[in-house]
Amino acid sequence: MTTRPVLIVDAANVVGSVPDGWWRDRKGAAERLRDRLAAREGEEEVILVVEGAARGVESVPGVRVESAPGSGDDRIVELAAAHADRPCVVVTADRALRGRVEAYGARCAGPRTVRPA
Repeated sequence: MTTRPVLIVDAANVVGSVPDGWWRDRKGAAERLRDRLAAREGEEEVILVVEGAARGVESVPGVRVESAPGSGDDRIVELAAAHADRPCVVVTADRALRGRVEAYGARCAGPRTVRPA
């Protein structure tokens, strides 16, 4: 059993936290977030959850991309439950989602955790 921490990132929530025109190219915005995550220093396994128009973003070394077939929030909860046996942080500002993943022992952090200042 691995105890390597996992970082699950709510792409829609993080990308939507800054009004930089992301809505014109949701997939491109998710790819830029993925690339920033891949460049981070850290020991955790990084999972980026995309949904809707951002589906189809490919994984890269250091970041596994999960395309939610339906609700991104539901997929994030499934991933938090699947990783309940090790340290897990979910990056989102969505209060309802925070409550759902905390039920599985995940800690939560806001979008600024992974967005440039």
